[in-house]
Amino acid sequence: MKGNFHKVFDYIFKLESKIAFYPTLISLAGFLFAFFMYYIENLDVSKYLVENVPWLVINNVDTARIILATFVAGLISIMVFSFSMVMILLSQASSNFSPRVLPGLISNRRHQIILGIYNSCLLYCIFTLIAIEPTGDKYQLPGFSVLLAIVFMTLCLGAFIYFIHSISQEIQINNIMSAIFNKAKGRLNRLIESEKDTSAKFPDASNWQVIKSPTSGYLEDISLLTIYNEISQNDIKADILVYKGDYIFKDAPLLNIEKKLDEEATNNLLSAFDFSKSELIEDNYVLAFKQTTEITVKAMSPGINDPGTAVNAIDYLTELFLLRMQKKDTSYYYDASGVAWIHIKSVDFKTLLYTVMASLRTYCKHDVIIVQKLFGMLKYLLNCADCINNTYKESVKVEVESLYQDASSAIENENDLALIKASMDTFVV
Repeated sequence: MKGNFHKVFDYIFKLESKIAFYPTLISLAGFLFAFFMYYIENLDVSKYLVENVPWLVINNVDTARIILATFVAGLISIMVFSFSMVMILLSQASSNFSPRVLPGLISNRRHQIILGIYNSCLLYCIFTLIAIEPTGDKYQLPGFSVLLAIVFMTLCLGAFIYFIHSISQEIQINNIMSAIFNKAKGRLNRLIESEKDTSAKFPDASNWQVIKSPTSGYLEDISLLTIYNEISQNDIKADILVYKGDYIFKDAPLLNIEKKLDEEATNNLLSAFDFSKSELIEDNYVLAFKQTTEITVKAMSPGINDPGTAVNAIDYLTELFLLRMQKKDTSYYYDASGVAWIHIKSVDFKTLLYTVMASLRTYCKHDVIIVQKLFGMLKYLLNCADCINNTYKESVKVEVESLYQDASSAIENENDLALIKASMDTFVV
């Protein structure tokens, strides 16, 4: 039961990242509020206000119709412009930086709320306009509702001004990289805090029962609680064979378990694996390394030619690697008593560092400034005081040698080569 609740919670969390989630909820609120005001107007609230505070109520039918019709037309224009700005933002981010940054931009909650405010106000104005009854009786006119429409339209204008400011900030690459870094930092910190002593050996899972994938797609997330609830009932352990973020083909091995389970239990285990065509950094910190690396490579392409962005991206990569060196390569899921039930396959530091450096060496080795920056990053990693594993530093030394070889073969200027040689000599390899 807890596992199913956890699955529902994860689904709601992922639904929240969709661009239409908050606009839909807020629009529904505006729609319902319009009918609530219609009910209130039937209780003669406008008549009461006219008698006591007449300056709060619009009691002229033609004036009310003109105001509401103008608001409807204006809100449609604002919404069209705002949605166009969002599409331009996504297009520029995809072409100039990386298509992988789009899910993070789409899930911007502030922009979703603003679009929802537009749509809810539009629906409110439309249904308030429909509720006007031009019978000549001023008390049949929803004057107070029209006043609220003016207030809501003022709110929309304020939201529009904020939207223009926010969208102009959102497109800046420094803000995009900062958002990527902060999400990955939060994810890594949670993983580091959750790690416990893994000195106890986990059973050899090579001869265990294999559960295969029923479908194909990117493995977006794994509900460890769902797996734990199932295997703990059967007093067995599990070994996850795939990485989050990997593309899994149908019938590929997903999970090893100590003994064969019935069909219902197997299906419960399979339900813990969520497949998608997109990825979120909140679920997989490795995606932050991929995105930042792709931004660096794109910045160094002849079409973009922005080495300043590449330098900034390497700074963020340095911070992420320093944080990653505080995490163990092996991960387990523990129960309340500290017993490891699930072995979780995760990308080890050596593979992660090589993947990033292989791309950077290939596309940045001709630029001496970027090469110097990469040497600086690797030096910081070698001097990491919080590194929990000496093999991490050995992996860094291997990348130092590879970077020097590639840069020496790509750069011909003697002064540049001397500078690279001097940087290399500062390492004790």
